[in-house]
Amino acid sequence: MSFVLNQAEAHSPLEAGESMNARLVYFMGPSGAGKDSLMHWLAKHPPDGQRLHLARRTVTRPAPDDEATDPATFERLRQAGALAMHWSANGWHYGVRREHLKPLTDGDWVLVSGSRAHWPTVQSLYPGLTGVHVHASAGVLRQRLLERGRESAVEVEARIARAAALPAPLGVVSVCNNGVLAEAGEALQNVLLAVV
Repeated sequence: MSFVLNQAEAHSPLEAGESMNARLVYFMGPSGAGKDSLMHWLAKHPPDGQRLHLARRTVTRPAPDDEATDPATFERLRQAGALAMHWSANGWHYGVRREHLKPLTDGDWVLVSGSRAHWPTVQSLYPGLTGVHVHASAGVLRQRLLERGRESAVEVEARIARAAALPAPLGVVSVCNNGVLAEAGEALQNVLLAVV
């Protein structure tokens, strides 16, 4: 497991009144890297004295852990300003409702599963947030995606090619999740404690 953090790059200076955004943690990385698994591990093993919340997403695909909706409803939510952030990936639309970020005002941590392509926009909207890039080798991604069984072998290879083509995001915590989940989780526990 590799773990890289450049503290000077990972956190941009906060503007007045925006210190709460330092407790927003934005996870990104290719499908199969284990973003959701790592987020759920952290929620079950929060750093000492900290409270963590998983932000439920609104998505236009079947998703048992998220709020699934149709594209027309998603667009109405977006136009009404109900979504604090939104993006598109692999033909689907994703968003996070504003109320799911409210724990930030109480000083709690909010964990969001997002998109690498949307990272620059999220950075501009929430200065001081922590970005986490979860990645894994192509072989591990292939194995996990095939075991998941959502896509054909051709679609899996397309996802792996897309993951390789997208550049790694800058100014984030980088975690290779090829092996034991707890190792990556414990490293991120230390990151969150350092930000407090």
